[in-house]
Amino acid sequence: MGNYVEFQNISKYFPGVKALDNISFRAESGYVYAFLGENGAGKSTLLKILNGDYQPDEGNYIINGEKRHFLTPKEAIAGGVSVIYQERQILMEMTVAENVFLGDWPRKKNGSIDFNLMNEKTEEIVKRFGLDGVEPDMKVRDLSIAMQQMVEIMKAVNRDSQIIAFDEPTASLSDSEITILFRIIRELQAEGKVIFYVSHRMNEIEQIAQKVIVFKDGCLVDVVDKAAVTEDDLINMMVGRSLGSIFNEIERNEQIGDTILEVKHLTTAYIEDVSFSVNKGEILGFGGLVGAGRTETMRALFGLDKIESGEIYLEGKKIDPRSPQEAIALGLALVPEDRKEQGILPNISVRGNISISVLKRLISRIGSIDTKQEEDMAQREIRKLAIKTPDADKLISQLSGGNQQKVILARWLETNPKVLILDEPTKGIDVGAKSEFYKIICECARRGMAVIVISSELTELIGLADRIMVMREGRITGEVPRSEASEQNLLSYAMSDRKKR
Repeated sequence: MGNYVEFQNISKYFPGVKALDNISFRAESGYVYAFLGENGAGKSTLLKILNGDYQPDEGNYIINGEKRHFLTPKEAIAGGVSVIYQERQILMEMTVAENVFLGDWPRKKNGSIDFNLMNEKTEEIVKRFGLDGVEPDMKVRDLSIAMQQMVEIMKAVNRDSQIIAFDEPTASLSDSEITILFRIIRELQAEGKVIFYVSHRMNEIEQIAQKVIVFKDGCLVDVVDKAAVTEDDLINMMVGRSLGSIFNEIERNEQIGDTILEVKHLTTAYIEDVSFSVNKGEILGFGGLVGAGRTETMRALFGLDKIESGEIYLEGKKIDPRSPQEAIALGLALVPEDRKEQGILPNISVRGNISISVLKRLISRIGSIDTKQEEDMAQREIRKLAIKTPDADKLISQLSGGNQQKVILARWLETNPKVLILDEPTKGIDVGAKSEFYKIICECARRGMAVIVISSELTELIGLADRIMVMREGRITGEVPRSEASEQNLLSYAMSDRKKR
């Protein structure tokens, strides 16, 4: 009989919230179980109970026939459970081998640490996974983010964990790195491990999972065979309506105005001969594979990358922004893809994160910040964007990913931009939060703003944009109006060497 874990009537309460409500299901070896649900649906809470971070208020869990109750993550590890969180639990100044054996370093007879044995065992795992360029004695800080993630997995393998959970593991990985991760997960699956996989990305669930466990509002909706359901079925189970109906609910802007931004033959170190325009009130999508040059195009507009040749016109006037400050003063705003590294100020409040882009406007006559005006601004944006926070003083790092993204958007909306650029605005947030974002984006367009949306989700581009520009290897290969947009033709442009119109 293989490994299994069975949850029996698990409930968990937080002040004012029932995070888990009577969760019961059994997961067995040989399958990858995807956890699917909106932010706050209960996915991570259940994993934290299994990992000993939280204690259930009601219910039990059974592992391989034995009732367990882990009081700490250390106990969970000893019991054969490893949870690999999006925030890596590794020590950067230690070597790969030291991290892999962390908490259980092998000893020689004289009691000293056996570094040779540690390196040999780590080398075996590295070779088994085919991780080129990783050496046991390398400092973890010298590895890429993807390889740091692999060190987390190597720790679980070295411990011989029988239950391994991955919580949003691909958030910082490229497509090629995700391919390596999936190969390793399939190996672990074949070895008889129980695998849980939490992700908001439907295409990943399609590739890696055989079973899907759907959560909604702390309740278990169902456990289904992936092969037996469609993406729309899963979204319906999560939010009670299909993706198609979400886009149908959007109130679009039918009054698209004149051209406001025109880019002619733009070339930088990363893009070549890029030309496009966007109109007032229009949503212009940018599609393409990872590395196609979409973000780099917007970085050039925003004064972050040096322009080698080409011209930019805003409201018919030639502009040449040399810095983000100049771009903002001209009326451009950029919400970056990586909100953790480039967007949020984690140790500052919601109010502070919103107001930082317009501090000059808030300086009083005596030279200090007008705190009442700042508070009024924060409250206005919290109401307008339906940001879920107890108050404006809450640290932004304590909000969900979707609400953090709303705060960053609020920051830029306060600059009253003429052109709003959103780079992967719904990355890593759930379907319910996405639908709120789509409505906000369309409201910006109805107010006359030109909105540029970069997205790797084809369904998002097709459902949201009035026109879609497609890039490949730093060049634009296609321009598609919404009426002609399909996943097939967008992909053909994204993978084509030839420019099409």
